[in-house]
Amino acid sequence: MYGSPAAAARGARIREIARCWRIGRFYDVGQGGHGHLFPLEQGWIKPGMFLFAYDMHCTNFGAIGAAAYGVGPEITSVLATGTLWTQVPDTICVRLHGKLAPGVHARDVGFVLAHGFSSDRWGVSADYRVVEFAGPGLAGLSIADRVALCNSITEIGVANVAFPPPAGSKEGVHSDPGADYLHVIDLDLSEITAQVALPGGPDRAAPLESVAGQRIDHAFLGSCGSGMYEDFAAAATVLKGRRVAAGVRLFVVPGSTATAMRMAQDGLQQVFLDAGAILLPPGCGPCAGGAMAPLGPGEVSISTAATNHSGRFGPSDGLAYLASPLTVAASAIEGAIAPAVQAVKA
Repeated sequence: MYGSPAAAARGARIREIARCWRIGRFYDVGQGGHGHLFPLEQGWIKPGMFLFAYDMHCTNFGAIGAAAYGVGPEITSVLATGTLWTQVPDTICVRLHGKLAPGVHARDVGFVLAHGFSSDRWGVSADYRVVEFAGPGLAGLSIADRVALCNSITEIGVANVAFPPPAGSKEGVHSDPGADYLHVIDLDLSEITAQVALPGGPDRAAPLESVAGQRIDHAFLGSCGSGMYEDFAAAATVLKGRRVAAGVRLFVVPGSTATAMRMAQDGLQQVFLDAGAILLPPGCGPCAGGAMAPLGPGEVSISTAATNHSGRFGPSDGLAYLASPLTVAASAIEGAIAPAVQAVKA
C-alpha cells in the first residue's frame, strides 16, 4: 500500500531496475502523475498508435485516436518479445448528436452508455468489443470530455474505445465511410440528464434525482476518469465562493504534475483551498484501493473515481457513488447528493 514500508521498498527496487535497464523515460514520484493521463498531455501517445498496457484504463488513449489494449500480466510477454496474440474485436458505433445541457458532463453520458449496455437497452453487449464514437456531437467535446467517455465505459469489459483523431491532427486513422459495424447507436446528448452510479459499479447508473438528498461523508475529485485540468475547472465553477459542508471531506487529486502546476498558477488551487478541500499529490488518490484518503467504516462517498465496487475505497461496508465533477462539487457543498445547477443557483 502507498505509504507503507513495503511500498517504499518496492519503489526503491523499481528505481534500481530502471537504472539497470537504462530506461530513459522513467517518471518517478512527482514527475508525471497518473499513467493514463500524463502520456496524453506530454505527447507520448499519438493518434494512430497501437499500444499494449497493463491496466484496463489505458482505453483513455482512445480519446485522441490511439488503440490501447489492457492485457494485465501478459504485458510481460510484450516486454520480452514485442508481440502478443490478440483477437480482433467487433466494433459498436455510437453516433452522438446535439449538445450537453447545463450541469451535465461527459461522465454522465458514459454512465448512461454503461448502464444501457449492461441492461441490454441497446440490444448488444460491449464485452470485448470496441466502442467507437462518431457523429456531429463530437464537435462540442474537449479531449477531457473524450477521456471521461473512454473511462466511464471501460469497467463493463470493452476491448477499447475509439475516437477519430482531434481536429487538426496530421496523423491517425479514420473509419472507412462504409465500415461494417456490429451495431450502431444514436444518442442525443441534449436528452442526457445528470447521473449517479450507485454502489457496485459504473454501470449501475440512475438519474441523479432518484438519489438526491443521500447524505455523504466523503467526496473526491480526480482519477483517470476525471483528472484533467478541465475537470477541475468545471468543479471550481461550482465551488467558487462556497464552502464544503460540515462533516464532509473533499479530496482534490490532479491527474498530473502539469495539471497541478497549472491549477496553482491560475488560481484554481486557491478556489479549492478556500472551499475547505484537501489537495493531494497528483496520481490515483483514493481510487487506488482506498490506500490514500480512504472511507471510514460505513461512510458514504461520492466521487469521480474510475470504479466503485465494494471495498474500492477501503472498508467493504462503505458506500461509494460515482458522478461527474460538477455533481461531486455540488454534493460536497450540500453535504448530500445534489445537482450542480441547484448549487450554482444557491
